[in-house]
Amino acid sequence: RFEMSMMMEMTFFLSLQVNQSPRGIFINQSKYVLEILKKYGMDMSDPVGTPMEIKDKLDLDQNGTLVDATKYRSMIGALMYLTSSRPDIVYATCLCARYEAKPTEKHLKEVKRIFRYLWGTVNMGLWYMKDFGFELTGFSDADYAGCKDTFKSTSGRAQFLGEKLVSWSSKKQDYMALSTAKAEYVSLSACCAQVI
Repeated sequence: RFEMSMMMEMTFFLSLQVNQSPRGIFINQSKYVLEILKKYGMDMSDPVGTPMEIKDKLDLDQNGTLVDATKYRSMIGALMYLTSSRPDIVYATCLCARYEAKPTEKHLKEVKRIFRYLWGTVNMGLWYMKDFGFELTGFSDADYAGCKDTFKSTSGRAQFLGEKLVSWSSKKQDYMALSTAKAEYVSLSACCAQVI
């Protein structure tokens, strides 16, 4: 049995900052972003406009110089925790996480780029407006054979309830698709399953 003497509006929960207003709810992790930027010495870096470069895809980098795997994994873990309010970094973070076993300087450079992106977008988050429709909509996409190591495709998907983002994901597909169409169908199937 519990008694509550004072119930206040929630403003902070598991590093999520919750700002409520008559127009809706804004959820972000700006305090956490500032903490991890300082922890990894990225709080004075030059910001960039995207979490990763579009033209360059990561690979195993067999001949690259190895870096401290423990620190690399720690940085990836910090970024993974942040994806609960930052769908914009999910793809880049998951791509870098594939190389936690033997990270090289090339991989670390990409992780640091994500941190530089965060430095320029500290206050981004999720905005849930009040009084919008409840139509469930899903979006999916896939890159055909995008992984340079396995030639597997990566699926990305997002589900909205009205204009509110409620679920998102980026995942390497389990099987190698034989065509762009098959990669898209696999991604669409996963999106439909999430909607259902």
